Formats: sequence, C-alpha cells, structure tokens
Amino acid sequence: MGKFNSKVSRLRRKKRVRKKIVGTRERPRLCVFRSARHIYAQIIDDSTGNTLVSVSSMSKDLVSDIGNNSGNKIGSEIVGAAIAKAALNKGIKSVVFDRNGFLYHGRVKALSESARKNGLQF
Repeated sequence: MGKFNSKVSRLRRKKRVRKKIVGTRERPRLCVFRSARHIYAQIIDDSTGNTLVSVSSMSKDLVSDIGNNSGNKIGSEIVGAAIAKAALNKGIKSVVFDRNGFLYHGRVKALSESARKNGLQF
C-alpha cells in the first residue's frame, strides 16, 4: 500500500472539493492556503482566471498587527478581517469558500469566521 502522505491526501481532497466549487464574476472564490508559518487568502474569479484580492500574514500592512502570530488562530483572524475589508472595498459582497483540501478546523475555520464577521457572505 505504501506510506501515508498528508500532502497527497490534501491534494486528493482539494481535487474533490474543486469539482463542486467554481468562482464566478457574481460570486468569486475565496481560496485559503496555510503553511506551517503563514496563512494566505485570495479571492479569484475563475471565469477569467484573475485574482481580484489577496491578503496574507506576510502582507506589509498586516505584519505590525500580526507580530509573532502569523502561524496561529490569532493571525488567521486578522487575515480574515483584512480579506473581508479588501473585498468590500472592491465591491465584492458574497463569495464561495474554497478550503483548498484543508480540514475546516483551526486556522482555516478562524479565517472564514472572521471574514464572515467583517461583512463577507458565504
């Protein structure tokens, strides 16, 4: 059977999730990626393939707010609030959430709930 590989498992889940989720011009896709140290969020229009808004825990305007919390729930909540504000500034009110194969738990859940709290509709 072989050795268990969490990256392969995540990519398999990602493929299964992306079959169902497509971002349109009216409802673009909010895609989340988390690494060991940082978290990234971007809003994508799949019909044109353009990234409309992107925010990460390494964004220059967020580094002072996040500090040493870039890889935990506190940092994820700050990134979620920032992506919601940036989206609302661009006129994006509702999105489709793409967890990118990650489990809806911990940092991914914290980011999405913070985005909802700050006015983004899923």
